[in-house]
Amino acid sequence: MVEALTIGRATAPSAGTRRSAVRALSYAFFAMALLFAAVAATLGDVFFFRLATEALIFGGLALSVDLLLGRTGLLPLGQALFFGFGAYVSALTLKHLAPSLPLALALVLVSGTLVGLVGGLIAIRAKGVYFALISFGLAQVVSKIVFNTRELGASDGLIGVPAPVVGLGVASLDTAHAPSFFLLVLAGMALLLALLMRLMDTPFGRTLDAIRTNEQRLAFLGFDPWRYKLAAFVLAADIAALSGALYPMLRGFVSPELMFFQVSGNAVINVIVGGTGSFVGALYGSALLTALKSVVGSFTAHHAIAIGALFVVSVIFFPKGLIGYLAPALERRWSRR
Repeated sequence: MVEALTIGRATAPSAGTRRSAVRALSYAFFAMALLFAAVAATLGDVFFFRLATEALIFGGLALSVDLLLGRTGLLPLGQALFFGFGAYVSALTLKHLAPSLPLALALVLVSGTLVGLVGGLIAIRAKGVYFALISFGLAQVVSKIVFNTRELGASDGLIGVPAPVVGLGVASLDTAHAPSFFLLVLAGMALLLALLMRLMDTPFGRTLDAIRTNEQRLAFLGFDPWRYKLAAFVLAADIAALSGALYPMLRGFVSPELMFFQVSGNAVINVIVGGTGSFVGALYGSALLTALKSVVGSFTAHHAIAIGALFVVSVIFFPKGLIGYLAPALERRWSRR
């Protein structure tokens, strides 16, 4: 099998080589996460376990943004709506129905699909900046409703959410135990990443790429871009909602701030810093920015300035993001062998 197309004296890596490079970087991410877990467990440090778990959870939100932005060409500015929705449904389930992780995730998946379908039917009627503004507006409306609903705790949110124990046959996993919950979330993100990367190799995934490249030409070929964009929107809503469902198990509370624009904006920044379209770039971006926010935040409360500066530098000097530069470098190294 030919792995590269020779153009003159230069060698252009094939799509298969690019996928192999991204896959290798994905393995590297999870290997580093496991190494981190081993070191943190040795040191007995709970704080960094919690921080890393939060980075993974918000990495899940960034994955949903990358599906829309990096693969479908839609810029969502209100994806926090589904993240916060999943967090509230999970918190209400755990607090008032039963402290069961499978039950919470099942209810979040069903309700998140319905909400995503409604939001998609409204938002994807528009294109470009108008889609971004509609998604932003939907999140603002819902967040203000939650903010003023006393039954949902209003501005204080819901506190005292119990951490469920997950049965694993002969053993059980307590989500209140920081290392165990970190490994559970890490396994969930690995599964989610593998499913998304596999999905993008199917005709559905290639159609989303075609929509991003030239939606009008795809319509001329007899495809209906609207249906594919709606399916991508609902899938992204499910991913964001399921990621949000894990948040109350980590922090023990949820608040309307989870639906605010800052959460959506941070997810977009995570994707752009990590590199759009690769999915694993979203996880790298989330880990980098969470670590940066923690380190800078330990010195000053104005950590948003550092994040904003990093974002500006990334856009100007590294528009392809971290994966956008690491993957080609890895390909060139392989091609020289």
